[in-house]
Amino acid sequence: MKKVYLDNASTTAMRPEVIQEMTKIMTEDFGNPSSTHSFGRNGKTILELSRKSIAKHLNCSAQEIIFTSGGTEADNWILRSAVEDLKIERIITTKIEHHAVLHTVLVLESGYNVQVDYVNINADGSIDLTHLSNLLAQEKMTIVSLMHVNNETGTVLDLNRVGVICKQYGTLFHSDTVQSVGKTEIDLQETPVDFIIASAHKFHGPKGVGFAFIRKNSGLQPLIFGGEQEKGLRAGTEAVHQIAGMAKALSLSYENLDRERIYISELKTYLIDQLEIHFPGFRINGKRDDFYNIINIILPFSADKTSMLLFSLDMKGIAVSRGSACQSGSIKPSHVLKEMLSEEDLKLPNLRISFSHYNTKEDIDWLIESLKSI
Repeated sequence: MKKVYLDNASTTAMRPEVIQEMTKIMTEDFGNPSSTHSFGRNGKTILELSRKSIAKHLNCSAQEIIFTSGGTEADNWILRSAVEDLKIERIITTKIEHHAVLHTVLVLESGYNVQVDYVNINADGSIDLTHLSNLLAQEKMTIVSLMHVNNETGTVLDLNRVGVICKQYGTLFHSDTVQSVGKTEIDLQETPVDFIIASAHKFHGPKGVGFAFIRKNSGLQPLIFGGEQEKGLRAGTEAVHQIAGMAKALSLSYENLDRERIYISELKTYLIDQLEIHFPGFRINGKRDDFYNIINIILPFSADKTSMLLFSLDMKGIAVSRGSACQSGSIKPSHVLKEMLSEEDLKLPNLRISFSHYNTKEDIDWLIESLKSI
């Protein structure tokens, strides 16, 4: 049976070069990077070269990159420490963030009596920046947490513009950049953001590893205690093979970015053209020109097709989703689409289709043929 993977916003296949790099390190450089003997020193060298490589691609200091187990840990750490250690009294966010942010915010609201304000969302899923400015006009120790690229719709936030607004009001700015790091340029010398996060498996690296960018002198304190690793900010023996794999994946992503972005954009355009031909009543949730590797659509099918749509496509070897993989087992409508769509539209079949450079036009043709048979 033909297999087609179109769920790259949930995770990506590792590049062969990454697997090769990780295998070499697991075999030859297994020393604990905190040990002082030669095995440990070799591990430490790999660790710090990986940190420098990542920092170079993002144009920041290597000291500002802290390795984590992934994006969820990094989001939790930044928001919790902001409240516990930086004495933040208010969090401004949206109701369409990833649950790594939303659930953390709810815990902080109930357990620490933090004020939470939600920025209004426009019909296309973009942020109402006028409303954000109005909220910031209320003087309080505040952190703004807004994701760069929405993981369900591909809606893009203007990081620079929001960063400038936050700076005007003396507010900290955190952005969940899990869907954008490795897929678009981010210059941390030019972008006024205090904290960003990344997860390696979103840019063809290994699962279980990521990093946080913590701007110098932020005052953030550890979430995990027990050792002096990661500048004393994240205890625990570093997974050198995973970190090196992440650094390799990020380097390859940026080396190939221009070519792969053009190729993937053309695939997305081809899909839209085919949908217009074969399903003229389909609609895009968000804007046509949102992030280049994600599209979220409502299909002109009857509502009774909704519950079985993913199963039917899976039976044909096609992997897509209705939203975040972190809630894929839920029959509830997406919390993101709930903020954008009417009750009637929420009942209709919707799909999130997300691409990588490993996809082809033949993959899209098979998706279209499969949808026609449904």
